[in-house]
Amino acid sequence: MRYWLMKSEPADVSIDDLATMPNQSVAWYGVRNYQARNFMRNQMLVGDGVLFYHSNCKEPGIAGIARVSAPAYPDATQFDPNSKYFDPKATQEQPRWFNVDVQLVKKIALISIAELRSHPELANMRTLQKGNRLSITPLDPAEWDFITTRLVQK
Repeated sequence: MRYWLMKSEPADVSIDDLATMPNQSVAWYGVRNYQARNFMRNQMLVGDGVLFYHSNCKEPGIAGIARVSAPAYPDATQFDPNSKYFDPKATQEQPRWFNVDVQLVKKIALISIAELRSHPELANMRTLQKGNRLSITPLDPAEWDFITTRLVQK
C-alpha cells in the first residue's frame, strides 16, 4: 500500500463537494503534469491512502482522508474541446492523460500548511519542500502515520 497527498482547489472540487458526490467519489481529472500523471498511471493502486489537500485558497491544508477507489484510466477531459483540459494531441487510441478515482474516507478539521511545517517529523515531506508545485506527491509511510495518528483529531 502506498500513500499520497493530492491537491485540489476548493473552487473546483472541495472536500465538501466530494462528500456530496455519488459514492463520495470523484475522478481526479485535469492533471497536466507528466510526473503527477505517471504517479497515477504507473504507481497508484486501489486502496492506496490519500490526504485530500485544499490548495490555491485562503487557508491551504489537509481537509480529509480518502483512498484510491479505481485504477488509472484515460482522463475524458483531454478529448473534450470545450474543456479547459482539452489536449488536441491526445487521441482515444493514444491518450496522454490519466486519472484515478478518489473516494472520501472522512472529512477532518483542516491541518494547515503552517501546522504541517511546525513538525520536524514532516521536514522531508515533499509537499513542504521549496519549489514543489506538484499536485500529487507520494508520502512516506512514516509521514502518513504521523499525520493520521498525531494530527488528525479523532
